[in-house]
Amino acid sequence: MKASTPIPLARYASRCFSIAVAFAAAAFSHAAYADSLDPTVNEQVVMLPVISDGSKLQFETTIFRPPGDGPFPLLVMNHGKDRGNPAKQARDRFLAMSREFVKRGYAVAVPMRKGFAASGGTYSDFGCNMTDNGQQQADDVESALRSLVQQPWVDKDRIIVAGQSYGGLATVAFGTRNFPGVRGLLNFAGGLRIDGSSCDWKASLVTAFTSYGARTTLPSLWFYGENDSYFDHPLAERLQQAYQSAGGPSQLIAYGKFKNDSHGMVGSRDGVAIWAPETERFLKSLGMPTDQVMKIADTPRPPATNFASVENIAALPDLSDKGRAGYRDYLGKSAPRAFALSASGAWSWAEEGDDPSDRALAGCQKNSSTVCKLYSIDNDVVWDAQASSLVPPVSVK
Repeated sequence: MKASTPIPLARYASRCFSIAVAFAAAAFSHAAYADSLDPTVNEQVVMLPVISDGSKLQFETTIFRPPGDGPFPLLVMNHGKDRGNPAKQARDRFLAMSREFVKRGYAVAVPMRKGFAASGGTYSDFGCNMTDNGQQQADDVESALRSLVQQPWVDKDRIIVAGQSYGGLATVAFGTRNFPGVRGLLNFAGGLRIDGSSCDWKASLVTAFTSYGARTTLPSLWFYGENDSYFDHPLAERLQQAYQSAGGPSQLIAYGKFKNDSHGMVGSRDGVAIWAPETERFLKSLGMPTDQVMKIADTPRPPATNFASVENIAALPDLSDKGRAGYRDYLGKSAPRAFALSASGAWSWAEEGDDPSDRALAGCQKNSSTVCKLYSIDNDVVWDAQASSLVPPVSVK
């Protein structure tokens, strides 16, 4: 199979029923995620059965849905690629974005592609050939979407496909498939960078976007920030010009600086103010819903306590000088952020992205023989000294 060749509908026609049956039989939630799921948006994690290049696989997929049976318009959000082994990459949630779409009556699916996180299969790429890199990832996007549209809660005629970074490249490549029911594309800092080689990856990206633009009629909205550490404004403008000159309908939102690196803007709750207004106008132009149809409660979090002020480094219990230095670094980070510690002296902090509290706790627990607890969230101390003294030790492998 050539990665740049669209997959015809007929190829999957005989498989639709078996995929639907398999999906219905799959465990719709996963006990391992029970503590980190957001109940305010009915978050669930499924192992989505797909057909990938003729093989049966499962993609670890996070689902967010409004209450009720639907059918709901669908947003498919595609993830980027972290450094290192894709199999060790955590599942993506894009929680801030997902909440905004659920408020407007959408279901949201975030599938982890082949070889990423707990998904089946093995990750591979085409090196400096960005055209085929994007199309190979688009194969997985299409495989996931073919399974998703078999679900009765999905409105097959109202679908938006979006992606960030490598997922953005996959999304723009997917636009060449002219998939039924997909009305538009959202590209958040889409691309792929190759470091430490002779690859002229920027020129290769321009070639890829030219190829994609020549083979799609789908409208697309692009977001690239001024201080993006991967794809700056000059490169974004080259990509959009190549895409549009080849015939691809697109609008580029070249916004200013966002925190330390605009590459992760869409994963931040503070990024909503940048992408939401432009996206709302884009969705309206496509005849997609934009009005908020439900209210969503804030994600539950521990209340602030009177234990100490957030700047009082001396007040932190059970920490070494190194731990207090780590907390000093934490105070220099922007919200959302969280700091966790334990009675055994372990500690960890996390900022931005999906649920820093969970990530801080997980990082702390890796090095702790006792239960880690949250000390600070954003600008609040949430430490409860009395409750923390009652937690039992845990077994650490």
